[in-house]
Amino acid sequence: MNKDPLGDVYLSADQIQARVQELGKQISAAYRGKELVLVGILKGSFVFMADLVRNIEIPHSMDFMAISSYEGIEGSPEAVKILKDLDESITGKHVLIVEDIIDTGLTLGYLIRHLEARNPEGINICTLLDRSIRRIVPLPINFTGFDIPDVFVVGYGMDYRQLYRNLTSLHLCDIKA
Repeated sequence: MNKDPLGDVYLSADQIQARVQELGKQISAAYRGKELVLVGILKGSFVFMADLVRNIEIPHSMDFMAISSYEGIEGSPEAVKILKDLDESITGKHVLIVEDIIDTGLTLGYLIRHLEARNPEGINICTLLDRSIRRIVPLPINFTGFDIPDVFVVGYGMDYRQLYRNLTSLHLCDIKA
């Protein structure tokens, strides 16, 4: 039997909620008077997105996308597939992509190029976690919850083998366990 990979608490539920409240205020101030649509990236962002929208004090709409990425054959570039596209038009609107965690930026870079073809007024990013040490593609990240080192975390919507999304805090996870 494998050892439980769940490790120590990395960020408590209280720390996360305090930062989400701050992000909601910052987003409200930045987009006041503008037509804003938040685009949550499934599955990992759904908990963060739900808490974030309750802390944004201005009118806004929401939509979701699901994308998968995988490394190409024999070291070829990462391939991205859109599994669920937007339900509403973003033409002329301010788009704020909501992510759980940003790593290399390869998938998100592709997504931004895909969305830019739809002529939004602008595209920015809000992420709960930024693992910038692994960044390959520069990205316009305007709102960051926490910068984290190169560690694997679960909880608050993030998973390991589809488990642990329900945790209210973020935990370190030993993926070798």
